[in-house]
Amino acid sequence: MTRQAVARDTNKPLEPPSEFIVKVQDINDNPPEFPHGPYYARVPEMSNVGTSVLQVTATDADDPTYGNSARLVYSILEGQPYFSVEPQTGIIRTALPNMDREARQEYDVVIQAKDMGGHMGGLSGTTEVKITLTDVNDNPPKFPQSVYSMSVSEDKVAGEEVGRLKAKDPDLGDNGLVNYRLIDGDGINMFELTTDSETREAVIKLKKMVDFETKRSYTLKVEGSNPHIDPQFLAWGPYKDEATIKISVEDADEPPVFIAPSYTFEVEENAPPGTQVGRVHAKDTDVANNPVRYMIPRYTDVEQFFSINAEDGMITTTKPLDRETQPWHNISVSATEIGGHHQDTKVRVNIKVKDVNDNPPEFATNNEVLMCETVAPGKVRLSVIETVTAVDKDEMAYRQHFTFNLAPEVAHNHNFSLKDNREKTASIYVLRKGFSRLTQDVYYLPIEINDNGIPAMSSTNTLTIRVCSCDSKETILSCNVEPYVLPAGLSTGALIAILACIVILLAIVVLFVALRRQKKEPLIVFEEEDIRENIITYDDEGGGEEDTEAFDIATLQNPDGANGFLPRKDIKPELQYPIRPGIGRPAANSVDVDDFIKTRIAEADSDPTAPPYDSIQIYGYEGRGSLAGSLSSLESVTTESDLDYDYLQSWGPRFKKLADLYGTKDCSINDADDGEDS
Repeated sequence: MTRQAVARDTNKPLEPPSEFIVKVQDINDNPPEFPHGPYYARVPEMSNVGTSVLQVTATDADDPTYGNSARLVYSILEGQPYFSVEPQTGIIRTALPNMDREARQEYDVVIQAKDMGGHMGGLSGTTEVKITLTDVNDNPPKFPQSVYSMSVSEDKVAGEEVGRLKAKDPDLGDNGLVNYRLIDGDGINMFELTTDSETREAVIKLKKMVDFETKRSYTLKVEGSNPHIDPQFLAWGPYKDEATIKISVEDADEPPVFIAPSYTFEVEENAPPGTQVGRVHAKDTDVANNPVRYMIPRYTDVEQFFSINAEDGMITTTKPLDRETQPWHNISVSATEIGGHHQDTKVRVNIKVKDVNDNPPEFATNNEVLMCETVAPGKVRLSVIETVTAVDKDEMAYRQHFTFNLAPEVAHNHNFSLKDNREKTASIYVLRKGFSRLTQDVYYLPIEINDNGIPAMSSTNTLTIRVCSCDSKETILSCNVEPYVLPAGLSTGALIAILACIVILLAIVVLFVALRRQKKEPLIVFEEEDIRENIITYDDEGGGEEDTEAFDIATLQNPDGANGFLPRKDIKPELQYPIRPGIGRPAANSVDVDDFIKTRIAEADSDPTAPPYDSIQIYGYEGRGSLAGSLSSLESVTTESDLDYDYLQSWGPRFKKLADLYGTKDCSINDADDGEDS
């Protein structure tokens, strides 16, 4: 800092400025601190003494240049005798040999740092260090037992589990892995060993099925070993262990067993029922040795060709067998033990039907032989018209062949001859020329075929030979019989044209007649038709109320009802009332619309069973106490009406007739009322 002396009264400097330097002397007032504490460290188990674990570092805020106030010394307060610390560097080291993780895994160590070189009066600070021992493979696997006992039933199949065992290894991770294998024992071929990937257990499974009656116990020797061995601890080995497994076989009620996996028998076809085919045999392998009963499941012999003796298993036929229909029969035989759990087993039986020569030979095909009219004997290419082939459903023996001959009735014919080729074929030759379709178009040639079997079988087959017309290259043109055609005859095209014209004319006539019938249909409807379903269209418009000639009123009349009462179609009256005498009907050709309508209204009013013609709904009862009354307009002629028709006068001359009709009616009613009043 800078200071200067001045006069108090004048405030003038008395001397030049002087610089003062103030030095603060440090004292030990700050304890050491561990800025990175607490600490965590790991060290392998079984480490040698002096193995470095961790270095801790403390700091002191005091001046290190002033005395020993900032000089730190490390010491261990907790964690002895397992660990030690170097006073000057703070490095923590192991202090005991063979520290075992399996005995103790974690240690809590407290380290102290003290300033003033550790002398009295110095300040100190502490930190915690958690030290964990890591695992090494220093423990071999060990089976808890030296001998294990297991059992398996003889009815278990290959692959099923028999038992489990596990060797204990206190090490962790890969150091604690154990591999298992079978190393010895009389059951090493009957059982197999696998390792469960989750539980790390050795699993004993069946490799082959065992049989209680054959062998009742097995012995296995299992070895468990570590796959990962630390060379540092190799002298602590061996890192493996062995155990013995004794497996006992339990008896089970098994089904009978056939002495053969399948059977094959032979039987001649056409053998009589009851012929023995062969015998099957099964036995109960259990200690009880129960008797066995045999049967043939029907689904394997649907047609029931065979039967079996239930006691001794002898298979016999029930009907003759035909090799040509079915050469092999594949059935099953079931054997069931009597007693116990009635278990059964099945075996396949294949029965071959031996051939017997019981079918005569026949033609391989039944096709017709087509022969040209120009065929002639002596020409090799033309004289042989066909080579026939024979087949036999029976099996042909060695060196067996067919013989062909013409039937006796045609043996001396003058048309064809036969040559046996000494195999399965024969050639047909022509003996003459001059064949003509007009003379004879088809020839039938019976041929006898013998198979020379034991016993010999023969048959007569007829060869059909058809004569055809051919061109110069012997190409067949036609094989149909053609009649003589006169030269003056019409050609085929002309005949087709004439027939087409006739068909068209017939179609026109039919169409014309149909149209005429439609035009003659009346415009009125009959009693079996419903008038509401018919619409009559007029192309011309009437001339108004005065025009009564524009249309025929007969359209509105039903001629079938001229002589009697027509009931309504939409209701069947239970009681019909006859028309009152005196009510006339207009003639069929009447044009008085007013009289026609009045007559219809009178008929409807006088018929209590007739419903309103403009309604399809009929209600016989309208309700009790109804103020509406009847809704029918047909009774309006006999009741008073409040309707006013004066407005019809203003509709013009076209409605004058209608206005006069209703106006006259009203006037007549009014006149009658006036007469009564007077």
